[in-house]
Amino acid sequence: MTELRLVAGVDCSTQATKVLVCDAETGAVVREGRAPHPDATQVDPAEWWKAWEAASNGLLDGVRAIAVGGQQHGMVLLDESGEVVHPAVLWNDTSSADATTELIAELGGPAAWAEAIGSVPVPSFTVTKLRWVRDKEAASRAAAVVLPHDWMTHRLAVDRSGIDGITTDRGDASGTGWWSPTTNDYRTDLVELAFGRELVLPRVAGPGEVVGETAFGAVIAAGTGDNAAAALGLDLQPGDVAVSLGTSGTAFARSAHPTKDASGLVAAFADATGEYLPLVCTLNAARVMSATAQLLGLDLSAFDEAAITSAGSDGLVLLPFLDGERTPDLPHSTGLVYGLTRATMQPATMARAAVEGLLCGLADAVDALRDQGVPVHRVLLLGGGARSRAVQALAPALLGAEIVLPEPAEYVALGAARQAAWALSGAATPPTWHVPLGKPEPAITVDAPAIRANYHQVLTNTRPLLSTPYNQ
Repeated sequence: MTELRLVAGVDCSTQATKVLVCDAETGAVVREGRAPHPDATQVDPAEWWKAWEAASNGLLDGVRAIAVGGQQHGMVLLDESGEVVHPAVLWNDTSSADATTELIAELGGPAAWAEAIGSVPVPSFTVTKLRWVRDKEAASRAAAVVLPHDWMTHRLAVDRSGIDGITTDRGDASGTGWWSPTTNDYRTDLVELAFGRELVLPRVAGPGEVVGETAFGAVIAAGTGDNAAAALGLDLQPGDVAVSLGTSGTAFARSAHPTKDASGLVAAFADATGEYLPLVCTLNAARVMSATAQLLGLDLSAFDEAAITSAGSDGLVLLPFLDGERTPDLPHSTGLVYGLTRATMQPATMARAAVEGLLCGLADAVDALRDQGVPVHRVLLLGGGARSRAVQALAPALLGAEIVLPEPAEYVALGAARQAAWALSGAATPPTWHVPLGKPEPAITVDAPAIRANYHQVLTNTRPLLSTPYNQ
C-alpha cells in the first residue's frame, strides 16, 4: 500500500483557526481540527497562535507541507524585534471610517485610488487602519506592517526572528491598499500617505513558492488571503462566481485581467495562482438570518421553513446593515425595516423579507462584477448561510444565474492545503482536486425585478439617514 503524502492547510479566520490535513494527490481530508478566536475586532495575534496550537494538536504527524489562508486586511504592527506593538485590527473593525474619507480625498478622490491600486478603500482595507493608528502611541514603535497570514507564516518558520524574511503573496497584498495588481508592485507612497513614514513591508512571494520550513520538518508555502484561498479550494473556472454567506457576504470570480472600479464596489484583488480575483464584500450575511430568527423567537430551522413557505414579503423590505455596511459604503448605518403593517408583521413575512434583503445585497454584488466585464454563468453558493433552503430557493431568481452547491467544506483551509501541495510538488500549476457539487433546493418563482426595485427604492430614500452615525 502506497503511503499518503500529507499536506496541511490552515484557515486563520475571524472566528477560529481551522486545520485540514489532506492527501496531496487527491485533496481528500485525512484529519481536521478547530479552535476558537476571541469575539473581538481587535485581537492580540498571540491568540491566533494559541488557537493554531490547539487546532493542530495531534494532527501534524507525516505532514510534509503547510500553508496559511488568513483573514484579509487585518493590520499587525511589529517593532524591529518582531514584537506586536498594537492589537491586530481586523477587517470588520470600522473605527477607520473617518480615516477612509480623509485618505480618499488626499489622493484626489475615488478615481485616483482606482487608478493606483484598482480599488477604492473602504474601512476594511489595511491602509485606512494604518491612518487610524498613526497618531497613537504604539505607532512610534512600529517598524513593519504585516497581515494575519503573514504573521502566522513567519511564526511557523523555524529559522526566523525579528522582521527579516517576512513574506506575503499577491492575493493578500492586494487587500492592503498599497499594492497594485496591475503593476504587481508596492505603492510605498501610499504607506507614507497613510502613516507619515515608511514601514518594512513583506516580500511578495510567488504562488507556488516555498518560503520556509517548520520545526516539524514541513516546507511552508506562501499562503494567501482567505478569499483567494477559497477560490483555490473551489477550483473556480471562468464564468464561475462564488457567493459566500458567512460572517460577511462575498461575491468573487477568477479573471485573467485586473479590474479598476472607481465606484468602489469591486475590489481589484489578485488570486493565489498569478491571476486576479475581483471581489465585492458585504459586512452582513448569515447573521442577518440568525438575528431575525432570534427576534421572531424561532430556531433557524423554523425560520427557514417560515421564509420558504411564505406567500411573499408583501412589500416588506429589510435593509440588513446590522453591523454597518461595506457595500454599499455605509459604515455608520444600521438595519432598517420598511413597510410594517398589521398584515406584514407576521413571522413568515418578516422571515421572507430578511432572506430577500440579504440576497438583494448579494445580487448587487454579482451585478457589480458583471459591470466590470466578469462573465457570470453560474453561482457557487457556499458558507453557513448557503445551507438555508430559503436562500437556495430564492437565489436563482434574485442573483439571475444557475445555482450550484459545493459540498460543505472548509474551502479556505482546503485551498491553503492545495497551495501547500503545489509548493511541495514544484510543479508549474496546482494539483487537480475534485470539488463535489450538490443540488440546491428547487427554485421558487418570484417577481425578482419588483423585489429588487423595492429594495433599491428604500435604500435610495433612506441613504441620507443611514449615512449619519447612529447614536447608541
